[in-house]
Amino acid sequence: MSFHIFRYFYTDKIDIANKTGTELLNFMFASDELMLKKLTKLIEDSIIKNQQQFLQNDPIGIFQIIYYCKSLVNLQEYCLDKICSDPKILFNSDKFTQFPAPLLEIILKRDDLNLKEIEIWENLIKWGLAQEKSLNQDVSKWNQDDINMFKRILYKFIPLIRFYEISTEDYFNKVKPYEDIFSKELRDDILKFYMIPGYKPKYTPRHPKSNVYSVDSIIINQEHLTLFSNWIDKKKKDDKYINDTSYNFNLLYRASRDGNTAAAFHAKCDNKGPTIVVVKIKNSERIVGGYNPLFWDSSGGFKITDNGFIFSFSDKNNLQTATVAYNILRTRSIYCHKTCGPVFGCNDLYINYSINPVDVWCSTCTSCYPTCNFPRKMYVDDYEVFHVIKDS
Repeated sequence: MSFHIFRYFYTDKIDIANKTGTELLNFMFASDELMLKKLTKLIEDSIIKNQQQFLQNDPIGIFQIIYYCKSLVNLQEYCLDKICSDPKILFNSDKFTQFPAPLLEIILKRDDLNLKEIEIWENLIKWGLAQEKSLNQDVSKWNQDDINMFKRILYKFIPLIRFYEISTEDYFNKVKPYEDIFSKELRDDILKFYMIPGYKPKYTPRHPKSNVYSVDSIIINQEHLTLFSNWIDKKKKDDKYINDTSYNFNLLYRASRDGNTAAAFHAKCDNKGPTIVVVKIKNSERIVGGYNPLFWDSSGGFKITDNGFIFSFSDKNNLQTATVAYNILRTRSIYCHKTCGPVFGCNDLYINYSINPVDVWCSTCTSCYPTCNFPRKMYVDDYEVFHVIKDS
């Protein structure tokens, strides 16, 4: 390695084409220590561009090594992006509890950490308990000294948790047992948030996440999925389940991508289980759609359910404009036929493939669902179908 660095001093050239990821890291650290900024940047760029597998094998270990090299900003950001998009590589690691506190703080400060807030909390408790072996794992058996010790361990991390994005049930079962480490002001503010409708928290060191979880959609974002989850569970519109999506929504079909035909729809969506359909109306911010709690097929008949619904957002960017209508004629909630796309009710909401061009959705009946004030004919930009999977 020293030979290559020495030659670079005289020729301003270095051969890094056939080096392994480990060798390149060593070169980079040596050049950084010698303050060879141009060479350090060259090697850093090469690692990011050409050593993808090496980086993906151990982004945690690499991040811990490069964290102390302040000039390696791009490589640090690459590792952080990888960890935040796939947090299980850190939090499921058997080395997680040995992860340095300053690095954990950096990760928990990120707004793109792809974990629910209650999962972040549970992992933080796991990490905190491991920092002091004398602590009893059963918090109910702690004395005041134990509480003070745990408070000192987590004091930097408490402001990083968005407690207001945790459901009431999860808070009671998983957070409340540790409330003694919170300030009185925080405890009182959280209590008011859960008990007083419309209360705006005053203790808000962090803004709510927006669209943190990856949503494979060109129409909707995470906030819509949270609302859909509440509707599926028939929760009230103002229930405090902010970003507590209890379902996974996996894209099965996009008309513009997979073909806007009945055959393409059935090829992607038949017999997949519960689905939600989202339709973007042309030349507006309006979206409409519906939920099939059963499955699609090509049988040529109605399906019976009490749990289907249709919905509308007059402005998809404003969740307050949402309207949802649950089926009132259970024997005709969903209709399936090989020549049709999604059909909710007796043509309460459906795509009309008999019209050319086939970018028209219609609502010619309101006998199976209460009205969502759909126009009789809607020209659309696109529509998507998501497989709805209950979290285990």
